[in-house]
Amino acid sequence: MPAGAAGTYAQNILQRLLIDLSWNSSRLEGNTYSLLDTERLIALGEAAEGKAPTDAQMILNHKAAIEFLVQSAATIAFDRRTLLNLHALLADNLLPDPRAPGRLRTHGVGIAGSVFHPLAVPQLIDEGFEQILATASAIRDPFEQALFVMVQLPYLQPFDDVNKRVSRLAANIPLIRQNLAPLSFVDVPDAAYTCGMLGVYELNRTDLIKDVFLWAYERSAYRYAAIRQTMGEPDPFRLRHRATLREVIAAVVDGAMDKRAAAAHIAAWAAAHIAQGDRARFIETAETELLGLHEGNFARYPIRPSAFDAWQKVWAAQAKTKARPRSRARKDRR
Repeated sequence: MPAGAAGTYAQNILQRLLIDLSWNSSRLEGNTYSLLDTERLIALGEAAEGKAPTDAQMILNHKAAIEFLVQSAATIAFDRRTLLNLHALLADNLLPDPRAPGRLRTHGVGIAGSVFHPLAVPQLIDEGFEQILATASAIRDPFEQALFVMVQLPYLQPFDDVNKRVSRLAANIPLIRQNLAPLSFVDVPDAAYTCGMLGVYELNRTDLIKDVFLWAYERSAYRYAAIRQTMGEPDPFRLRHRATLREVIAAVVDGAMDKRAAAAHIAAWAAAHIAQGDRARFIETAETELLGLHEGNFARYPIRPSAFDAWQKVWAAQAKTKARPRSRARKDRR
């Protein structure tokens, strides 16, 4: 376990974690933002055109919730206050009842695509919630804690909605506190996660979601490990699409595209040239490569130095425009 105060590991990779976990957790809820859309929203506060406002709100809520966990690493725990506030942050401005964020539900709910019906009696929901917190707190192994809450919170459905999102971020509580690599659900297929949760709901079986958890954590740990360059074999997906990745990234840079234009170009390219089964993964991979492109590694692509410099100025200008203070302050509203 890395040394340092609780949350040090997550704090050191916070900007990357905010994008990875916000995007992947939202994607598992059907959010239509791309990775680049998410990066632009988090870094610049710029919403993507043509997307539902709820998609932007969901991602911004994730950002706020992740920052809460990392900044409060020394005090967060599997206790009522932490979980209720985590839900309040994730559900902000997304539920019909403005009192619902941060409050246990008081009525029955159903699960889309499942015949499972969670508890409906408020007293039993409250008791079940407290039992989950007590059991999670008693577990000593951080990975077992993470898997336990990832399974048990959605099964109980303690909140009106946003339960799975709470469970995915709550799974990171012991990892953040103990300075372990966080779980950001990198590359987790929607279908695998959904099937794993349906197995829990309808069959009371955890074997599939456990496999998803272990696979997802390995991917996340690989991403964040300091020695990642020396681990494992080359990614076979990147190897298979090496030529097309080089071509599409070079086109973005040669065209001096900003982040909005780049996201649109990559999506259009993938739709025209990549098989449907590989399309989402290709888009994520290309956008990840662009986000990691800098003056020390652009030679991996057929990019002229002058083109790289021009493109980098476009991306840097976006950040400066967002960061520049307004010329005139707003008048106080009374």
